[in-house]
Amino acid sequence: MSDTSIPSGAPAPKPWIEAIHAYVPGKSAGADGRKLIKLSANENPLGTSPAALAAAAEAAAPSLYPDPVGAALCEAIGKLHGIDAARIVMGAGSDELLNLAAQGYAGPGDDVIYARFGFSVYDIAARRCGATPVIAPDADYGSDVNSLLALVSERTRVVFIANPNNPTGSYLPKGEIARLHAALPPDVLLVIDQAYGEYVAPEDEDGAMALAAAHDNVLVTRTFSKIYGLAGERIGWATGAPSLIATLNRIRLPFNVSNTGQAMALAALGDQAFVDMSRRHNADERAHFVERIAALGNHGLRPLPSEANFVLILFEGALSAEQAYEGLMEAGYIVRWLPGQGLPQALRITIGTAQQMDAIADALAAMAEAAK
Repeated sequence: MSDTSIPSGAPAPKPWIEAIHAYVPGKSAGADGRKLIKLSANENPLGTSPAALAAAAEAAAPSLYPDPVGAALCEAIGKLHGIDAARIVMGAGSDELLNLAAQGYAGPGDDVIYARFGFSVYDIAARRCGATPVIAPDADYGSDVNSLLALVSERTRVVFIANPNNPTGSYLPKGEIARLHAALPPDVLLVIDQAYGEYVAPEDEDGAMALAAAHDNVLVTRTFSKIYGLAGERIGWATGAPSLIATLNRIRLPFNVSNTGQAMALAALGDQAFVDMSRRHNADERAHFVERIAALGNHGLRPLPSEANFVLILFEGALSAEQAYEGLMEAGYIVRWLPGQGLPQALRITIGTAQQMDAIADALAAMAEAAK
């Protein structure tokens, strides 16, 4: 391991930068370097739309800069969701936009609120701009509106909420999202992170898009990394009031979405049949997997309710999450163990193929039986 201490007399980072714990992505290999079936990063097990793959070959030459605002892509997103394209901004994944939201509206002396067990990037985004992260208590691992509101003060500038939440899979319905927004001061920015929004049944959507269209202090972020199967292209987008979009455009990197990424995302938007198929697959396999894990409740395994493309399993019996994590690696699978996020007793498991989910359920059942 390299020495990361700061040599005497060398440039020193700001103290709030030193306080950041770098984001740790899901692993794809074991400690011995052996490639494993990766169910640690919530990628689409069905891959990518054939239309998007075909579009990659038609993308503009790599010697040319991409459209700096992604005009065609913004128009297509706007048409699909009923949004004015001028109220959309593109990002290098939604992670860039989450960081920009904090940077644009918070700084030293300000508070950024998010829920315990929320997405780890929120803490990074707050600290990156010198703001103070303020963590609201959870409600059985889910976001709680009352807890969030209880922490709002004159220092509060941004509130982050992931819906569905990563890594727990919890979901706040439309009424709770509306209640949260209605109780916030108008000068506090509410950022609703919908990275997994397309996995929610359309009739159960949380109303965030309508809030962003009607109010000046709501920003909604989405990504092409999950259901669209374009994680490697790093394409995100956000929508909100013109003043919010203008702020993010001022500070985002120029040419932040590549030619290939824009072309593939545009084609992927046009293939909603692939999106619908991915949503149905996820709902069916998630329900089957949850049923199998719930049957192991007498061994202390508890799957949390999820509206995303993963399930968080709590290990409350003789079999520990760490033992299960190691055992699944032996069986050829890598999932997400999260002691660094305060969840040493849990594993987050991406919904994969039917065969993969059955194999994981079989392995967990065998390990739980052996541990009792």
